[in-house]
Amino acid sequence: MGDRPPALLEAGRWRPEDADPPRPGGEADRAAADARDALARATTHLLALQSPEGWWKGDLETNVTMDAEDLLLRQFLGIRTEEQTKASAEWIRSQQREDGTWSTFHGGPPELSTTVEAYVALKLAGDDPNAPHMLAAARYVRSAGGIAAARVFTRIWLALFGWWPWERLPEMPPEIIFLPKWLPLNIYAFGCWARQTIVPLTIVSAHRPVRPAPFALTELHTDPDHPFPDRPLAPATTWDGLFERLDKVLHAYRRRALRPLRRHAIAQARRWIVERQEADGCWGGIQPPAVYSLIALHLEGYELEHPVMRAGLASFDRFTVHTEDGRRWLEACQSPVWDTCLATIALVDAGVPADHPALVSAVDWMLGEEIRKRGDWAVRRPSLDPGGWAFEFENDTYPDIDDTAEVVLALCRVAHPDPEKVGGAVDRGVLWNLGMQSKNGAWGAFDVDNTSTLPNKLPFCDFGEVVDPPSADVTAHVVEMLAEVGWAGDPRTKRGVEWLLRNQEADGSWFGRWGTNYIYGTGSVLPALVAAGVPDEHPAIRQAVRWLEDRQNGDGGWGEDMRSYDDPAHWAGRGESTASQTAWALMALLAAGEGPDGRANPAVERGVDWLVRTQLPEGTWDEPQFTGTGFPWDFSINYHLYRLVFPVTALGRYLGGRRTAGRESGAAPAIGAAR
Repeated sequence: MGDRPPALLEAGRWRPEDADPPRPGGEADRAAADARDALARATTHLLALQSPEGWWKGDLETNVTMDAEDLLLRQFLGIRTEEQTKASAEWIRSQQREDGTWSTFHGGPPELSTTVEAYVALKLAGDDPNAPHMLAAARYVRSAGGIAAARVFTRIWLALFGWWPWERLPEMPPEIIFLPKWLPLNIYAFGCWARQTIVPLTIVSAHRPVRPAPFALTELHTDPDHPFPDRPLAPATTWDGLFERLDKVLHAYRRRALRPLRRHAIAQARRWIVERQEADGCWGGIQPPAVYSLIALHLEGYELEHPVMRAGLASFDRFTVHTEDGRRWLEACQSPVWDTCLATIALVDAGVPADHPALVSAVDWMLGEEIRKRGDWAVRRPSLDPGGWAFEFENDTYPDIDDTAEVVLALCRVAHPDPEKVGGAVDRGVLWNLGMQSKNGAWGAFDVDNTSTLPNKLPFCDFGEVVDPPSADVTAHVVEMLAEVGWAGDPRTKRGVEWLLRNQEADGSWFGRWGTNYIYGTGSVLPALVAAGVPDEHPAIRQAVRWLEDRQNGDGGWGEDMRSYDDPAHWAGRGESTASQTAWALMALLAAGEGPDGRANPAVERGVDWLVRTQLPEGTWDEPQFTGTGFPWDFSINYHLYRLVFPVTALGRYLGGRRTAGRESGAAPAIGAAR
């Protein structure tokens, strides 16, 4: 970042005490001074991370399946290089646990499919299967049921090289593309991430390609003489049993499918894929649709030099992170819009002037990222005008409700020199989000009423959540946005509030779909409820406060392990303290009236003290734990900027640094005429 504009560097001279006078009172005064110093360091560090174009983006870390599948894709296409292989293998080895396995998040338990894919990638890189780290991995795989027990998507990768028979995989007929939108299991019944993955996989499934395997994998089977065991069918009276029998019917159909119909289906699916390639060459801004789309198009005759293929492969270079020690790993996705709006909110909460050049620059960049064309969301909302933001640099097909809500919150906090331009974007974002409200009053992330449970029961849908039902965290962000622009009294906002109150957990928390987990959900909902006018004495808020107090760790911080998705009884709100989760808890408590300007709550003081004590000299925090979520339990994320933006927000609000011009003046964007 050595080429940052001088105006942005000026921010390092600003300190929070310029805006917030010290509080009198001895020990409390010293604690506040320590918090102000910590906030000053964090704010300066955050400002220094801004790009010259105005955006922020932290690394988005997931697990080694991204790196293993990248090598397998390159092997399949014949473009794998020794340099790429060596650097990726170094990274994969560095993530191996002491017992020889791999997990899907920091400190997590062994995970079979991840271990299988990592093992195959290392063998592809030339690791000796008799080496101790390889023997340990193979031993675990066999003990966990072998390749036969791995998820469907892992076995699809193996089938590409003949390590698993295509006949022993669930059938995915391309004719699904013809199912009308009103029928169950049409492609729009799936969440957008699953939809984009399934369509190209139907082409791959139709071709059933096999490239020569460079080696055998007999050591990963529990019984090498019978490596492909039949799985017993579930009872026919269950959904699982019904769909397993339907899969047998589809396998039989494959052998008798009308060739013209199949060719037409494949051609339709191929067009669907090409039409959804983004400007940066990726699909949906995420890894799974991109890799399967490239394989599908290659099978359909697209040469590697074809512009679609060239752009798709080049997109992976932008997703590649090179470490200083020569390792190479891939981001599953990139989050610049999300990171930028969160950073903007944090800086204003910290007391940075609303007209600061860094904030104006961020708004200019976000305005340029507004999506003004229709995407797949219009299938359910054909008459809704476009307006919103996606998560990534390029993903015009799938703006999302969560990003749009947070971007609007950020835009409303900045004093931009062109308020009319900002107001127009805010108007469109608010109205688009309102149009995306589900019939139960809540909001999902990408689609409306994407709530059918049938897609999750299909035999090939064992890779995580494949539908997009409303969630508490997304709904809370929309409610908070609506309150920010003066729509707290609108009936649609009230329906959102009512849904949140109905969906509070029995213990007082809220489930966090896109962050880990109950701390994230609760940290999202309480500020939204209070912003929407729910009094902080409301029983739901008091119960949530008690839950947060009960979950505070002995060191003063808060943390929650990813295992809370799988085992909430033992892990909900429990785990090692982290900076982001401590900040979420503090944001909730402060919104509920706890803290120096409300009820004096020792939990708040201890949480702030934890942030102050654990801050690194450069102003950020160390956070190897994963606190973000792609698919609950199945796909976890470590957003590297979370450890900074949320503590800045929490410390800023603790010190009274939040300054929102719209709320102070009672003004709101001029959207009343559109109601």
